[in-house]
Amino acid sequence: MPAAQSKTGKPTACLALADGTVFFGRGFGATGETVAELVFNTAMTGYQEIMTDPSYAGQVVTFTFPHIGNTGVNDEDDETADPVAAGMVVKWDPTEPSNWRAMGPLEDWLARRGRIGIGGIDTRRLTRAIRQQGAPHVALAHDPEGRFDIAALVAKARGWSGLVGLDLAREVTCAQSYRWNQTRWAWPDGFGTRAGEGLRVVAVDYGAKRNILRCLASAGCDVTVLPASATAEEVLALDPEGVFLSNGPGDPAATGAYAVPMIRGVLERDLPVFGICLGHQMLALALGAKTIKMNHGHHGANHPVKDIETGKVEITSMNHGFTVDSQTLPDGVKETHVSLFDGSNCGIRMADRPVFSVQYHPEASPGPQDSYYLFERFAAAMQARRAA
Repeated sequence: MPAAQSKTGKPTACLALADGTVFFGRGFGATGETVAELVFNTAMTGYQEIMTDPSYAGQVVTFTFPHIGNTGVNDEDDETADPVAAGMVVKWDPTEPSNWRAMGPLEDWLARRGRIGIGGIDTRRLTRAIRQQGAPHVALAHDPEGRFDIAALVAKARGWSGLVGLDLAREVTCAQSYRWNQTRWAWPDGFGTRAGEGLRVVAVDYGAKRNILRCLASAGCDVTVLPASATAEEVLALDPEGVFLSNGPGDPAATGAYAVPMIRGVLERDLPVFGICLGHQMLALALGAKTIKMNHGHHGANHPVKDIETGKVEITSMNHGFTVDSQTLPDGVKETHVSLFDGSNCGIRMADRPVFSVQYHPEASPGPQDSYYLFERFAAAMQARRAA
């Protein structure tokens, strides 16, 4: 029996694009339907981290690398408690896991977490379509009996409103504040625990990845995480020595409706501020710049970024569909990093204060540690302020 067919000979999953294109394949994971934006990710590893990255809320991910699922899943690699990406599209069906850290197969993990997968898809063709036409709206369905109402699925894809104007940070943020002291994974002990007095950091959670918080702790920070809706008064009430703005999903302009006033209130206190991904976009908006939707975004672990000020090129991990318009940066705000793929903005800083942010993910270590210096820079700024 072909992998893409049910016992009745029918495909068990289909991916319907808003333009009417339909891909059939074999479903795995949860059954049902989901509607989202379709993006592609070029990373060769890290599918579990990708599926649990809150920045993928509202998106189905096409993996360009064909061997997805081969290493299984484990409890340590989740970036948040549950998968956030709406679904996954792969070339080859996931195989039985073959890795000493595996605690189970990808298919079972997706089924337990309510996420749909589809295999047997020509991901190269699909990726070319995304690059040429932009990230489409899609409906992804999995039915073991192979029963699909194609017209209805296409209509659902066409009817979906999309990410523009959508505030998803409220959906993925924490429900209440909490402390974080777990440090980065290291052989042979695994994750560690930060002890002793640390630099007091408030991390605003727009969809924070756990490894970002681990990197902050490893850099000597005593981290308190607050929900995305936190006000400047709530942040400053904790007497922070620095404020971190996390990654997250959705349209930055929509999230900025409540995040920008908070950030401006924090900036009035002259505190060190560090932002990543959506946090980078939030800081840019607070400083007076604008953001724009990209054609297909940047998603992968192989993106070269140039540090304009040092000439250094970093190999970075990225996941964003919006970008800061560098042409709108105001006086006193400098562009620090650019993508070597398309020249889009990847970093900014205030000219006279330790306030900076990057579009990429320095905690993901694809380089493997090209960008960890950013956490050290943040910590050094707080140490300098403490010593002044």
